[in-house]
Amino acid sequence: MPKIDVSKVAEILKKNKIDPAVLRRVIEEMNLVVQPDPGEAEGPPPMKKQFVILVSDPENRMPKSDLVGWILQIPDSESPATTQDRIFRSTYDYNTTKKGHLYPAKTVGEAIENVPAKFFREADLWVKTKTPVLVLKTDNEIPKE
Repeated sequence: MPKIDVSKVAEILKKNKIDPAVLRRVIEEMNLVVQPDPGEAEGPPPMKKQFVILVSDPENRMPKSDLVGWILQIPDSESPATTQDRIFRSTYDYNTTKKGHLYPAKTVGEAIENVPAKFFREADLWVKTKTPVLVLKTDNEIPKE
């Protein structure tokens, strides 16, 4: 069925000398009908995405097997070498809580997946991916055809 603009319908009704009060009610009702529902989604849902760590390895030093890792953030002014200590400190604090006694984190992977963010924030550490992501390597060269 062809769609027609509400303003064109209003012009047609005016040409046919419809009572102004009726014309106004009809136009208002049509405007309500053509408004999209706030609950309706606009288009398809967003595509799910994943993080990937791409490591430059021009000298081929990394092992051939697949590696996994997590995406973390620390303050710019801090050394990346302190990252593991931040994880350990956060995990120790979590393991002393009631929930930590029931479900203690025993590995780094368990800590990153299960320790609440507030413990990491206290150590100035932000976990961006709770599940490990695949680490890819590149020789840092664009192949020429």
